[in-house]
Amino acid sequence: MTTPSSTPTPPGGAEASAAAHDGPGTPEAPDSRPAQGGWRDRLRGRSELGVSLLLLAVGVLVLTDTLTMETVANQRGPVGPRTVPLAVGIALLVVAVVLAVDVLRGGRGEAEAGEDVDLDEPGDWRTVALLAGIFLAAAALIDPLGFPITGALLFWGSAYALGSRNLTRDPLIAAVLSLATFAAFNTLLGVPLPGGPLMGVL
Repeated sequence: MTTPSSTPTPPGGAEASAAAHDGPGTPEAPDSRPAQGGWRDRLRGRSELGVSLLLLAVGVLVLTDTLTMETVANQRGPVGPRTVPLAVGIALLVVAVVLAVDVLRGGRGEAEAGEDVDLDEPGDWRTVALLAGIFLAAAALIDPLGFPITGALLFWGSAYALGSRNLTRDPLIAAVLSLATFAAFNTLLGVPLPGGPLMGVL
C-alpha cells in the first residue's frame, strides 16, 4: 500500500508558502483606511465650535461697545464704567479661543447622566430659525405694540416653535406670563416697560 507523498514546505514556513502562491498579477488588498473627507466631514461631531463662534462674536460686540462708550470727564478712581465690560469682553475672547483649540485637538463634552442626546445627529435648524425669527419680531414690535402684547406673542411663538400645538391653552398661558412679567417689572422692580395700546388699561 503506497502513501501519497507530502509536498515539502519551502523555507520560511507558511508565510513563504503563501507568498509563493501569489503571483505578480495578483491584485493587492484595497486600503481599508478611510479617505480624507471634506470640511464638513472634518467638522462632524465638533458642534462645540458653534459655541466658540458665539462666544467670539459676543466678546467682539462687548469690546466694540465698550471702547466706543462715552465716559464722564470728571471720573475719579481707576474703576470706571468701562472696567467691567472690558474684563468681560476679554474673558469671552479667551474662553472662545481655548474652547476652539480644545475641540480641534479632540476634546468633547461628556453627556450628563441620563442624557439621551446623540451629538452626531445634525441640528434642528428649522426650530432654530423659527426661534430666531420670533425673537427678532418681538424686538421690532415691542415699541408699537408694547410689552404685554409682544411678550404674549413671544411666549406663544416660542412654545409653538418648540413643538406645542395647543391653540387654547398656549395663548392663555402666554398672556398670563406676559402680564405677570409686565406687572413685576413695573410695580415691584420699578423698571418701566412699554405698555403700548394697553397702557391706559394697565
